[in-house]
Amino acid sequence: MEFKLPDIGEGLAEGEIVKWFVKVGDTVGEDQLLVSVMTDKATVDIPSPAAGTIAEILAKEGDVVPVGSVLVRIQEKGTAVTPAATPSIKPQTAVAPRPAVAEAMATTSTPATRVRATPATRKLARELGVDIRHAIATGPHGRVTKDDIRALQTKGTVAKLPAAAPIAHASLRVGPPPAIAAVAPPSTGDRTERVHLRGLRKRIAEHMVEARRHAAHYTYVEELDVSDLVKLRDEAKPLADEAGVKLSFLPFILKAVVPALREFPLMNASLDEERGEIVLKRYYNIGIATATDDGLVVPVLKNADKRSVIELARELGRLGDAARSGKITRDDLIDSTFTITSAGSIGGLLATPILNYPEVAILGVNQIKRKPVVRGDRIEIGDVLCLSISLDHRVVDGAIAAQFMNKVKRFLENPRLLLLEAI
Repeated sequence: MEFKLPDIGEGLAEGEIVKWFVKVGDTVGEDQLLVSVMTDKATVDIPSPAAGTIAEILAKEGDVVPVGSVLVRIQEKGTAVTPAATPSIKPQTAVAPRPAVAEAMATTSTPATRVRATPATRKLARELGVDIRHAIATGPHGRVTKDDIRALQTKGTVAKLPAAAPIAHASLRVGPPPAIAAVAPPSTGDRTERVHLRGLRKRIAEHMVEARRHAAHYTYVEELDVSDLVKLRDEAKPLADEAGVKLSFLPFILKAVVPALREFPLMNASLDEERGEIVLKRYYNIGIATATDDGLVVPVLKNADKRSVIELARELGRLGDAARSGKITRDDLIDSTFTITSAGSIGGLLATPILNYPEVAILGVNQIKRKPVVRGDRIEIGDVLCLSISLDHRVVDGAIAAQFMNKVKRFLENPRLLLLEAI
């Protein structure tokens, strides 16, 4: 039987093969894990639909394949192996056309009817009013990139999108580029190593570039004397231990952030560029940037405003464990309204976080350090925390950022005031 890549996401057209759990010749049982596939939303482990023997694998790790493409052929018991067809998946190291060739193809070739591109690239094409079918794909696996769309707009040839023109979801078929002689890289012995940019690391790279390209970033930094917070957390740790949860400073920071978001709703928003609207969120789902062996993921703590400190600590533990073990679900990775990233357990004085686009604000939490602080007319040793918040200046002006941080600072420097928020 042929097993095709199923539709594993809402409106997603393709997925990247992250890891195969089987090889040709292996015997598999029904529901045994076959392959791990990454989409724009999450990584999904896909099981075998039937028991049998792996007869052929048609996609390599790192390949990006359209939904509906045959991934593997399984010989079920008592059946013959189906002859293999030539796979249509393009290899990881496809060579892009040279600029002169690409320009000629853009003006003379007949538009293809099936185009491979990410939803963000298709959105850009619609915003610029160009026909994505005329774009020359220079991205991996024949994918049209945002730069390809911009290049098409710049040339101004056969670029305008006709009314109601269909936009398809698949790969762009163009003729192969002229043969280019392979040039071997200079030998460097064992001094260098090349690692494929694939899987989660690739998604992070794409998302960071998209955030920097769209948003007008700036960062505001505030210094806090959190000596009282340190004492309160030390007093509360035995109660947390009895409840079976690890109590960090993060639950307290969440409790301070939520009322500040409620007072300054522009901080808990996103910008719908296509419709020209600021979308204010009246719910508080906080993304928590989490380091894993594969890279950074952002699980989402839902309804943070409705949870106690202990409940927040418990949910933070669950999300962190799921992310680091690779068992995080898609539902735990979507619908955040504001993000917090913390390297406090590692070190650092301050940082300039990159937005979790399309959100307009991300709070960086740095290490609490013992430092001299001024209290009245005295200099004493206290616990000092720097918070650095990055914002999208298209939506949030500096004055609002400062007022927001002042409210967060007030709660964290006087953490017992958080009790009033619960009354």
